[in-house]
Amino acid sequence: MRIGILTGGGDCPGLNAVIRGATRAAEVTYDSTVIGFRNAWRGVMDNDYEILDVDRCRGILPLGGTILGTSRDQPFAHEDGLKRVRKAYDRHGLDAIIGIGGEGSMGVLNRLHENGFPVVGVPKTIDNDISLTEMTFGFQTAVQICTDAIDRLHTTAESHHRVLVVEVMGRHVGHIATWSGLAGGAAITLVPEDPFDIDEVCERIVHRHKKGRFATIVVVAEGALPRPGSFVIPAPEVDKYGHQILGGIGSLLAREIQGRTGIESRMTALGHIQRGGSPVAFDRVLGTRFGVAAVEAALDGAWGQMVALQRGRIERVAIGDAISSLKTVEPDLLRLNDMFQPRIPGDEHPGLPADSRARVEH
Repeated sequence: MRIGILTGGGDCPGLNAVIRGATRAAEVTYDSTVIGFRNAWRGVMDNDYEILDVDRCRGILPLGGTILGTSRDQPFAHEDGLKRVRKAYDRHGLDAIIGIGGEGSMGVLNRLHENGFPVVGVPKTIDNDISLTEMTFGFQTAVQICTDAIDRLHTTAESHHRVLVVEVMGRHVGHIATWSGLAGGAAITLVPEDPFDIDEVCERIVHRHKKGRFATIVVVAEGALPRPGSFVIPAPEVDKYGHQILGGIGSLLAREIQGRTGIESRMTALGHIQRGGSPVAFDRVLGTRFGVAAVEAALDGAWGQMVALQRGRIERVAIGDAISSLKTVEPDLLRLNDMFQPRIPGDEHPGLPADSRARVEH
């Protein structure tokens, strides 16, 4: 077969592992050819490509980012987009295109599948928010980067007796915040799944300081929101692709905490640091498994399918089903997060439902 491959949307550690896995499986095991399109669908439409082989992919496994480049451009943003994609299939004699990307990229693949194009999906997002796969590559690396940063911030917070707010990625879900908050020993973690009450946050911090703990780490996902009436945050701007431009909740939160508690508060936004650098071992292995599985899905003619991790195995699921809803943080993890919040009077059993707390008190 002749298989095209591209990486769309935001970059993340592990993309090169997918490219390498797919290329090696295609060339060595299945006597097939891989054409790498540069800058996602823009390369498909503009005929910007390179032939990938084992030699080209040598040494890329530990590299962050993607050797093919990426963009958020896509065929449905152009009046002649589908014609240009069809021309690429015909020009290169393609039997399939493997698209590696997040929710937006999977949506494009699903629409192309509905229009009769042979496509296979590989889920990619450090947010870990794509349904029907237990994990996406890049997520574990992002969590480790955030945890390392929180570890370092503990010492400076303790030295200055400050509240340090750490803003991490997470547009609509709080997987990175929850995992890194727990792993880094944050006192408070705020996520989009559970709108926060600023008065309660400040009360917990003040109570913690009164007990002699003069440093507090607050982790907040960029998409976390206060409860209505808590305090007002500006509406985010929207980019040309219709995505909200998030970031800034950390600064607002630090200012609000200092103003309400009188405790010196500072903010650190990790931003794109979370996307960069070498992938951890888990992401290298998962990316490799996804790349090989995507080639095998193409060989089997599993069009409109996405490879996914389920119970430790690589399975295939319909792309349309995978993007029907976002994968939010599991209730058990949210409960665990609550258990490690600072206790305040009247809330001696955090993390337990109200009726369970009543039973414990009795």
